Amino acid sequence: MIENITDKNKTIAIIVYNNYEEDGIKHFSPPEFPLQVGCMKRPKGYKITPHLHNPVSRATSATQEVLFIRKGTIRVDFYSSKRKFIQSRKLSAGDAVLFAEGGHAIDVLEEAVIIEVKNGPYSEENDKTRFIPEKGKDDPG
Repeated sequence: MIENITDKNKTIAIIVYNNYEEDGIKHFSPPEFPLQVGCMKRPKGYKITPHLHNPVSRATSATQEVLFIRKGTIRVDFYSSKRKFIQSRKLSAGDAVLFAEGGHAIDVLEEAVIIEVKNGPYSEENDKTRFIPEKGKDDPG
């Protein structure tokens, strides 16, 4: 299953749950995103021919991030770009999430091993703003 977390028609995140499976290749992120995320299911014997990725100059102004949950369980709280709580989701081993816009917080519910991918070069002091969320009626914090 694929789930889009949205706020006023803006994609905040795309969750790919571990039960997702579709033949061929499916990209979940739109072509204009700085990170392109997709899933391939190929039959035994399928071959991808040797290839290189050409250097191409790209300009991006957004930092996006993908987490692959390898082990454990986490809760992700999603926030709008205005720091307002939207909703939470539990993610477990095999799930993945693309953080596209807005903010997020993570609470590790069961010891977790997580692979993180984000566009770079990355500079935490310039690319990240920590905040105290405004309390809303559904805010888990």
